[in-house]
This record gives sequence, structure tokens and C-alpha cells, in this order.
Amino acid sequence: MTHRENWLRAIEFRGPEWIPCGIGFAPIVWRHYRGELERVLMDFHKLFPGYQGQGGQFFDEMPPVYRQGEYFRDNWGCVWYNAQEGLEGIVVESPLTDWDALETYRPPDIATLSERGARDWDAIARHIVAARAAGHLTVGDGERLFDRLYFLRGFENLMLDFATDDPHLPRLIQMLSDHEMALVRRWLDLGVDAVGFHTDIGTQNALMISPEKFRRYIKPMFMRLFQSCRQAGAHVCLSSDGRLLEIVDDLIECGISMHDPQLRANTLEGIVRAYKGRVCATVDLDRQSFPFLTPQELRDQVRQVVDAMAAPEGGLMLSAGVWGADVPLANIVALCEAMEECCFP
Repeated sequence: MTHRENWLRAIEFRGPEWIPCGIGFAPIVWRHYRGELERVLMDFHKLFPGYQGQGGQFFDEMPPVYRQGEYFRDNWGCVWYNAQEGLEGIVVESPLTDWDALETYRPPDIATLSERGARDWDAIARHIVAARAAGHLTVGDGERLFDRLYFLRGFENLMLDFATDDPHLPRLIQMLSDHEMALVRRWLDLGVDAVGFHTDIGTQNALMISPEKFRRYIKPMFMRLFQSCRQAGAHVCLSSDGRLLEIVDDLIECGISMHDPQLRANTLEGIVRAYKGRVCATVDLDRQSFPFLTPQELRDQVRQVVDAMAAPEGGLMLSAGVWGADVPLANIVALCEAMEECCFP
């Protein structure tokens, strides 16, 4: 069975042969461990199939927004600043802090621009054709949703907008929804298997806005975008950090195929209750614990999630984000070992 077919079986509850899983590493981790990390990945062929090494490219030159002390203006007009080399920076200047700017503001042209660079749809189409011919999964980038709003307005401003039901807010959301819909159509025209969206809307304890505000302002945009994907035969993969348990039912109604609930924020019990047997959960292991647990405690964490969430029909994936150079290499090895042991037959 190909990885594409196994992934589709997992997300569609059709009995995958193994639990899809993966580990991601921030640029700072690559720079810190370099060849040591490369050798670890090459030892775990099931987890990193076909991995041939970085070729010595260990982020000696960081990409934009990852360079300490650097300001960077993206194609939406948001200015990013980085205070920690090798980790993604934050938006420190927003183009729509003054509502008057909305009158003349225009999002970047999807035909030629992504968030931070150029976009070549011809090259993208060729890549998708080649990936499909090779039996690989094809996923379109639906970019950002809720987080785009606070990038554009500034976080505090946006929270006040929701709290006061600012009359400009629906227009801002409609502008984003229309932009996203045009982007989604491009991906659907290319026949991708799924479209991924990023929409960080939770803190570690609750949603950033009330469930009622979410249903009034944000849910209609989600419904429009996600249902368009599902009706075209493409899955919807939603990435959103934080505690989202109060709106899982809404997300399912909107049409998500998969969401990546964070283990620490939502708890294993909460994830089992809200997701198991209902929608595929890519459980995001507790990255905040990775620097401090022993290798055995990390293995136990993986095992506990699999024991609680796995089912023969599917509906479970696992992910781990190693974002700090303070995560011991032995813990990275333990994560790899545990995933290969628990997720593959």
C-alpha cells in the first residue's frame, strides 16, 4: 500500500495498514544538531521513507522571518520581526490597524504571490502531475484564516473588534473569505487530494474568542471554504493550535476531514471524547514537554495516545514538532523509536 492510499484510508476510516505519523524540526534544530540529526533520520526508514539527507544544508543561512534581529514585510503588508534565530518571528506591524486603510487595501494577487514570495502556478501544476504519477499525496496550501485576521489588524485590535461587534469586521472577513475562495478554486482545478488551512484560534486554555462569536463571524467563512473542497472531492486538513474542544462539532459540520489537536491544550481525555470515531485527529504531541521528559517518558506519551485513540478503521495520525535546540538528541531518538514501534505493523 502506498503512503497516499494509507493516508486516505486513515482519514476516511477505511482501515489503514499503519498510523500515519511524522516529526518536524525547526531550522534552529537542524543548525544545532546538523549531521547528527541527519543520521538519526536516516536510521528510521519507516518514519522518513526515502530520506537521503540534507546534503550539508543545515540552515547556515536562515530564510526570511527566521533571522534574528531582522524585519521583513510580507506580501500582505505585515511586518515581521525575529527575536530568536531559527524560530519563526511574529507580526509587529499590521497594515489595517486603522480601519480607514481598509478602503484602499488589496490582498496579494494569488496568480503571482504567496504570503512571503512568488507563486508559479505552472511549476506547481507540473509538480502535482509528477507527484500524482508517482503515487504521492497531493495537498494544496489554503494558507491562513483566523490568524490572517489578527496579522492584518493586530491581535489586541481584533479582540476588541469581536468584543464590540465592530461594524467593519464583517467586511474584513468577507475580503479574506473571497481571497481564500479564489485560492481554493485554483487548487481544486489542479485536482489535489486535500487542501490544508492554518487558523490558530486557541490559547492553551480556551478559544481566543467566545464560541458564540466564532459561530457568528468565523464559522460562515469556514463553511464556505471547507464545503467547496468537500463537494469537489478534496479533503480538508485544518491546523489550529490551542484548545478547540468547544467548537469541534462546528468544525465537523463545516466539513473538516482532519484536525491536529494539541495534546497539552486539549488533554488526551478531551481528544478521545471530541474526536474518536467522529473525525480524523492528527494528535500533536506535547512539544513543550520534549526538553524535560526522559526518553522513556516520551515513549510512554506516544504509547498512551495510540492506546487511547487507535482503532482498526482508522481516524488517527500522530505528529511531533521539535522546535527547540534544547530538546536532547536522545529524546528525538526516543520519539522516532516510539512512533515506529507504535504506528507501524
